Amino acid sequence: MRSIGIFMFLFLFSLAGFAQKAERKHIRQGNSLYEEEKFTEAEIEYRKSLEVDRQSPEGIFNLGNSLFKQEKPKEAIEQYQQITGTEKDSMRLSSAWHNIGNSFMQAQDFGKAIEAYKQALIHNYKDDQTRYNLAMAQAMLKKQQEQPQQEQQQQEEEQKQEQQEQQEQQEQERPEQQNQPDQQEQQQEHISREKAQQLLDALMQDEQEVQEKVKKLQIQNSRPKKTEKDW
Repeated sequence: MRSIGIFMFLFLFSLAGFAQKAERKHIRQGNSLYEEEKFTEAEIEYRKSLEVDRQSPEGIFNLGNSLFKQEKPKEAIEQYQQITGTEKDSMRLSSAWHNIGNSFMQAQDFGKAIEAYKQALIHNYKDDQTRYNLAMAQAMLKKQQEQPQQEQQQQEEEQKQEQQEQQEQQEQERPEQQNQPDQQEQQQEHISREKAQQLLDALMQDEQEVQEKVKKLQIQNSRPKKTEKDW
């Protein structure tokens, strides 16, 4: 029985060693692809390493990095959070929280990014890069909060400008509207004058005709009258 126990122990030890080699192989291949910026292919290799050892901190962390490079912040955060839930080493915890902060920055969730960077500094307060990213996240959050107010002010200014333009346009139209009755009166007066002139011309024409008739009668009356009849 003792020899069988030793054999089983050696067999399990050899399986563990084989699995560890397979895991390391996929991680190395993933790292090489990552350096070549082939992030999708690197993700595949890291996932293969996790099929061998689901608890591999290096496989989980590097998988998160490859997802971050593919601009998949939500999936990357899920990987990094596994590290924060199991890892005991302060430096690795700081790196995981730092990358969580970067992923939240990529997703433009600046409030959560700030909290993540603070956690990273708790585990490594000397990390200047995390401190810089924290300041950047705080500035971005402030800008994001001020943006709706700036947009509202801009909208109010545009409305005021539009109202002012409408008022100026109305003021320009008013003199034209006020002049319209005067123009109509002038037009009517012009028409009345034309009619009066026409009537006056007609009267003068009639008077001339009457005067001519009177002259003709006067001439006829001054001539001698004939007594005989014409044949």
